[in-house]
This record gives sequence, structure tokens and C-alpha cells, in this order.
Amino acid sequence: MDIQEVKLKYEEDLMLLPNVVGVGIGEKEGKAVIKVFVTRRVPESSLKNHEVIPGSLEGHKVVVEEVDTLESETL
Repeated sequence: MDIQEVKLKYEEDLMLLPNVVGVGIGEKEGKAVIKVFVTRRVPESSLKNHEVIPGSLEGHKVVVEEVDTLESETL
């Protein structure tokens, strides 16, 4: 599955996680990644297992990025 399809498949579930305000596609180290935007990063140990953002989805790296506000162009 390409990265756009994976993003669309998981976006709704990711948006339900604590502090998540957006999901997009970006680039890190020259590779396409799924970006999950949060209002604040919290230690994984303070989250329940089902609240943790996965490090990858279907082989695509997931990057968590803390943001103050989002503009529609970011997503």
C-alpha cells in the first residue's frame, strides 16, 4: 500500500489519540513519512498501550511532531 493509502486508512484512528490534532505526509532523511501532529509530546510511559502512536504503519515510518497551531497547508 502506498503512503497516501496508509495515511487515509489510519488517519481517523490516529485523530482519536490524546493530543493529536492532525495527520499528514512529510519527509525525513529523504524519505516520505507519515507525520502525526500533537499539541504536546508526553512520555510513552504516561499513556495507555492503546494511546501510543505507533513508530510505523504498514512499513511506513511515523514521525510525531509537536505543534502550536495547524494551518491547512501543513496537512
